[in-house]
Amino acid sequence: MNAPAEPVVAKEGEEIRPHFVLRLFVAGASEHSKNAISNVKSVCEEHIKGRYELQIIDVYQTPVLAVSENIVATPTLVLPAPLRRVIGDLSHERVMVGMQLLDVAEAP
Repeated sequence: MNAPAEPVVAKEGEEIRPHFVLRLFVAGASEHSKNAISNVKSVCEEHIKGRYELQIIDVYQTPVLAVSENIVATPTLVLPAPLRRVIGDLSHERVMVGMQLLDVAEAP
């Protein structure tokens, strides 16, 4: 179950900046998993620094959680409501499109 984004209350004239809770499912400490973690962290630090929580879940250590979340492939990045998933190649551009930080038409 995804944790909802924290409610944000803005003072008059203050910009509302949501907090993102992201869940990254990986399979062990493989090079593929390490690259996925690095890419997701890089996008988050560049675009939503200080406004995110990244939960990294190893499906080998917590298979029950992977099953309950219907994770069928790794790496899988689960994004908050509206529920979205980025599966497989977690390149910089794919993560940005999944997080709606980059329009599909803008992606290389």
